[in-house]
Amino acid sequence: MSKLSNLCKEVIEKSEWLAIATAGPDGPHLAACWSQSVRALDYQDDVLRIPAWSYFRTEENLKRNPRIELLFASRQVARPQGQGQGCRIVGRGEIQTVGPNAEAVKARFPGTRAALVVTITSAETKL
Repeated sequence: MSKLSNLCKEVIEKSEWLAIATAGPDGPHLAACWSQSVRALDYQDDVLRIPAWSYFRTEENLKRNPRIELLFASRQVARPQGQGQGCRIVGRGEIQTVGPNAEAVKARFPGTRAALVVTITSAETKL
């Protein structure tokens, strides 16, 4: 069963960027990425791959606690109250420097050091 609803997929397809949140010893940490990069890697219903050029603090946080949250949003997607819809994705994240995910990311985005692989556990619309 797909973790991503059609509405969440539409938000991902039309969003410009995404926020990436992890928890560290000093509290929450935010990073970001262009949504175009996620779309270019042919995301699936249960896994997203994100190119990791740096994300060093994100990597350290995920080693301690693999929980990760992503937020995509787009004004181009309608919601019952008007324009603008968001999608929050919760999952387990891991920075992979070797293996098929890392190789796919490095082939598509030369110069990246790794893939941030997010295994989705839930997704819900927001806004």
